[in-house]
Amino acid sequence: MAPSQTSCLTRLLTFVGILVGVFAPIVYLMERNLDKFYIFQLDELHDVARRGVEAHGNDTAKIVEYIVAELHEKHPSHVNPRWNDPDEWMFNNAGGAMGGMYLIHSSITEYLIIFGTAVGTEGHTGRHTADDYFHILSGEQWAYVPGKFEPEVYPAGSMHHLRRGTVKQYKMPEGCFALEYARGWIPPMLFFGFADGFSSTLDVQTMWRTAVVTGREIISNLLIGKI
Repeated sequence: MAPSQTSCLTRLLTFVGILVGVFAPIVYLMERNLDKFYIFQLDELHDVARRGVEAHGNDTAKIVEYIVAELHEKHPSHVNPRWNDPDEWMFNNAGGAMGGMYLIHSSITEYLIIFGTAVGTEGHTGRHTADDYFHILSGEQWAYVPGKFEPEVYPAGSMHHLRRGTVKQYKMPEGCFALEYARGWIPPMLFFGFADGFSSTLDVQTMWRTAVVTGREIISNLLIGKI
């Protein structure tokens, strides 16, 4: 290797080493204190989702309206209330599954969305850096773990917890919508969220819209001190 190439490689490795040295302690400290950054409580979300289902039955739109209105009342600075604006809805392709998505909240440590489809879908959950909680609002979600011989079945009103770092196959056999809440490290999950767009669908318009809305919500939360 030429001296100039060796020098460039040395500088690059030094730079990487400095970045790791600076950010590793920060990430470690934040990891130990993640609970302090969460604004949504698990019981709160499951309760409002369950009450929405009980109050409005099979009327998914009314359930979504009920949930968003209550969450916006409790967290007005952190909740996007425009659930009935078509521009706030977009397709989401991830892990082979496809559905519609509306972003209620997005920050560095939490996201809260409505995700679902009226026609059914199936795919890979992804292996994530956050715990994922699916509160089923209508229809059913099925899940499968290798080595099991029966599916996990989650009907409306139930909650499916995908633990951080674990993975499942999942299916929405027909129409199904869920209030999905993730808490942990959200930015690394975006790679999974965009992978199908870059490698399969090539739907640039949807990817752009997803990036704009997600970035808008993350930045607006950072500006008011929400990590």
